[in-house]
Amino acid sequence: MPIKVVALAGGIGGARFLKGLRLIDDLEISVIINNGDDINMHGLRICPDLDSVIYNLAGESDLVRGWGRKDETWVVQQQLAHYLGEEQWFNLGDKDYATHIYRTNLLNNGIELSEIVKLQCAKWGIGLNLMPATNDFVQTQVQLTDGQQIHFQEWWVKHRAALPATGFELIGAETAKPAPGVLDAIAQADLIILPPSNPIVSIGMILRIPGIRAAIMAASAPVVGVSPIIGGNPVLGMADKCLTALGLETSATSVAAQYGDLLDAWLIADTDDEQVSAITNLGIKCESAPLLMTDDQAAKEIAMRAIGMTR
Repeated sequence: MPIKVVALAGGIGGARFLKGLRLIDDLEISVIINNGDDINMHGLRICPDLDSVIYNLAGESDLVRGWGRKDETWVVQQQLAHYLGEEQWFNLGDKDYATHIYRTNLLNNGIELSEIVKLQCAKWGIGLNLMPATNDFVQTQVQLTDGQQIHFQEWWVKHRAALPATGFELIGAETAKPAPGVLDAIAQADLIILPPSNPIVSIGMILRIPGIRAAIMAASAPVVGVSPIIGGNPVLGMADKCLTALGLETSATSVAAQYGDLLDAWLIADTDDEQVSAITNLGIKCESAPLLMTDDQAAKEIAMRAIGMTR
């Protein structure tokens, strides 16, 4: 029988890890994806983490730019800039616009986000069970030091995380519910994996949906995580900016401590080997290995090493 694996993911790091994970035989993979960074723009629902995972697994992601779709064109955005008289800070290509138009039309017709994700997976031939963390519209907001609160995408993309911040909130989380299938997948899992995604605004926001963290804590499956930090720097993205905003050190040990008793095992970079003992002292099994996801094969080897830690 296949091993039932549940992964929590968001962003490019999580997406690339999943491409390696699915190359391993005899796994039945379910993925719970952050949708706290969703935003409405130009009347359309944009779901950056969901789309990053789907585009990567479909082989449609722009690997050079690191986000969006390959062979993209930008006519719609250029025309919007012309009409509005200003450059657009959130870049959306023409193919990307088609995704958002498709999604928004279905949402407006009463189709839930989890069902739309299934339709997208069917169209792209993605065999994994992908699920948004919630069907409810939740938004990650950034608390700035000057007292303002702005949408995460504005802070992350427009300002490149340069505005001093003190914290992150998931607006709407208090009434949100896990999407259908999320809690069942966790309860039935043989293994739960936290890929090298942003621990604060990707995986962290998934865990803020009521019931998800508790379900993982109650599950019989061991939880293994892969550090998103190598040598004091994020593998991809700007996770260091989020950690700094919370007054946390950018290190594998710091992230492990942030997850705390959620983790049974933590795989860190071989270059951070000196942190193994500190993490072990937290009561978490820790090993080190090369963690650079240079290609799908490298991602597969990282995933296999992580799975091996729980056996």
